[in-house]
Amino acid sequence: MLITQAVIEAQQRMGLPSEQPSLPAQSLIGLWLDSVSECKEQPAFSCLGQTLSYGEVDQLSRRVACYFQKQLKLTAGDRIAIQLPNLIQYPVVALAAWRLGLVVVNTNPMYSVRELVHQFNDANVKVVVVLDQFYDTLSKALPSTNIEHVIVTRAIDLLPPSKRLLGSILMRLTGRWKKIRSGKWIPFLDTLAAGITFRGHLPEPDDICALQYTGGTTGASKGAILTQQTVLANIAQSLAVLSNVKGSLEQPVMVAPLPLYHIYAYSLCLGIIPAIQGHSILIPDPRDISGFIKSIKNYKFDVFCGLNSLFVALLKHPKFKSLNFSQLRITLSGGMALMESVARDWQAATGCVVSEGYGMTEASPVVSMNPPRFQKLGTVGVPVPGTEIKVIDQDGVEQEVGGVGELCIRGGQVMKGYWQCPEKTEEAIVDGWLHTGDVVFVDDEGYIKIVDRLKDMIVVSGFNVYPNELEQTLTVHPEVLQCAAIGIPDTKAGEVVKIFVVRSNPELSEKQVIDFCKQNMAGYKVPKFIEFRDELPMSNVGKVLRKDLKLESASN
Repeated sequence: MLITQAVIEAQQRMGLPSEQPSLPAQSLIGLWLDSVSECKEQPAFSCLGQTLSYGEVDQLSRRVACYFQKQLKLTAGDRIAIQLPNLIQYPVVALAAWRLGLVVVNTNPMYSVRELVHQFNDANVKVVVVLDQFYDTLSKALPSTNIEHVIVTRAIDLLPPSKRLLGSILMRLTGRWKKIRSGKWIPFLDTLAAGITFRGHLPEPDDICALQYTGGTTGASKGAILTQQTVLANIAQSLAVLSNVKGSLEQPVMVAPLPLYHIYAYSLCLGIIPAIQGHSILIPDPRDISGFIKSIKNYKFDVFCGLNSLFVALLKHPKFKSLNFSQLRITLSGGMALMESVARDWQAATGCVVSEGYGMTEASPVVSMNPPRFQKLGTVGVPVPGTEIKVIDQDGVEQEVGGVGELCIRGGQVMKGYWQCPEKTEEAIVDGWLHTGDVVFVDDEGYIKIVDRLKDMIVVSGFNVYPNELEQTLTVHPEVLQCAAIGIPDTKAGEVVKIFVVRSNPELSEKQVIDFCKQNMAGYKVPKFIEFRDELPMSNVGKVLRKDLKLESASN
């Protein structure tokens, strides 16, 4: 069966359109303003015990936009970097940028000096908004950039004056108050004092709204050019799938721990959820599981957005099951492979099936989703409406249903290209098709199954071995909390498998792990080496960093 046929039949069966849905608005700021006009008093964002309505967030963004325009003289097309964790300041600054037609450069707060210099210079950033905790690293990067203005905010800046004063006292007493050394920087609170009158910008569909940096499909960090059109198209695609929820999904409460500098959370919290007048509970530090649970314990939430490593950490915490899941209707998972054992544990604990999806920065970012009521465990769902897919082998031959190969996509959400990288753009987008670098197959029901990344594939004596498959198999073992598989050079086989294991029982031995693998894997897939770790290296988004494990193994 042809993949196209299987996908269309799946979409029809699920009540989804195959064509691109109409855009929810003509611009991102238009989408936001439509929501403000309809639900001004409804809660928009909560963080650090504070909740602000759509109207309140809108007014704050107007003040910041006024400051940007009148004091900093920013004009449409100028680049602004937002280097913040999940605080309400993030949407306030992003919305101010949208009002003026500025290009947002979402920046990981944990970036090193080298990474900051590369990103800021490549994007030609003029202004950075940074949390005080990260100013020292930024200050070391500034002399090597063309940054003109730095705005520094503290986590407590948007709290009411009395709570802000109390917060500052507590932070000083506990040693968490960051002293910012002298320099040319602007306190964030100053940006709120400039008034609310400014000249707004009406963007065109092809205007760049974000330069979103990614390792991408072809190596070094590059800025994916996302336009008003690509992001809005993807918001419309995602809304079409979410409308499949039984009953209505209006004004939902969503737990939002994934970082807003990641395009998935950025689009979800600033586009998709506002489009349905929802309320996002922002989690600044999802690694603090106790604090995380405490911050959401008083809410009845409809939507939970997470990823595998976060689900594991929450499920392990003794207070997690005390949360109120009575209203939870959708659990979204993306960003990394979801282990089937984790998905089952989550459903058992919360009563909610995990809807795993797939996306990439270059696709603004959603490519496929498991529609509510039609979730299929172990897959990343079906392509969102308006998205064509094909699977090709190493020779470029298009596969039918069940054939394994690289996933290629085409649709309105595909980026315009990589900023200042025409050669890399030509490698990634061929004849209109975005080559994802991910190995997949599509089953006869139209669902996509991710096999692995092409670059992570291990070749053992000519046989292809995919780390995801090995990790999925081993995490079924009751004493394995996490694991990661890599290939290491071998003179005889070319490569052999090495697996890093985080165990719950310190008595679990290398022999026991290998014996388990022998019982559940083909011989050439069984690891030759096992290394036990207390933890695995993780990105700030929560992905296991296999590349770091490879580098460590190569140096030993």
